Amino acid sequence: MSEIYQMAGHLIRRLQQISVSIFTEHMRDAGYDLTPVQFAALSAIEANPEVDQVTLAGLIAYDPVTLSGVIDRLQKKGLVSRAVSPRDRRARVIALTPRGEKLLAACKPVVWALQDDILSGLDDAERSTFLSLLDKAASAGNAQSRAPLRPRDAG
Repeated sequence: MSEIYQMAGHLIRRLQQISVSIFTEHMRDAGYDLTPVQFAALSAIEANPEVDQVTLAGLIAYDPVTLSGVIDRLQKKGLVSRAVSPRDRRARVIALTPRGEKLLAACKPVVWALQDDILSGLDDAERSTFLSLLDKAASAGNAQSRAPLRPRDAG
């Protein structure tokens, strides 16, 4: 059994669990009801106003069908709005509401502050190296993902 403790997949899953736990605790302590994927969606919407749901899913590397439920919850919270796309009547564009803009601005410092807690066992140089290696591994495996990252400029 101890061999799994040295396997990349197991360690990545564990770090994801830790990351979500730390995120949830910090957000709750700050008085916010927001999940990591909700924060990612709000951040991507802010950077890409009036983005459609499929494009948004690619921007945060999330399954479009699952993202629909995330957007539903954000809309119910009054943080985003949906409207018919002016370019494609079949598509809906998503935008932050003033309430969503205010919440995102308030949450960003909390989210940046909790990053150190996620990697608390590493010094600054190790964090930098680790993040660089994570980015390299994620980029190399992106095409194998069920929900690949698709930056807007990549088409």
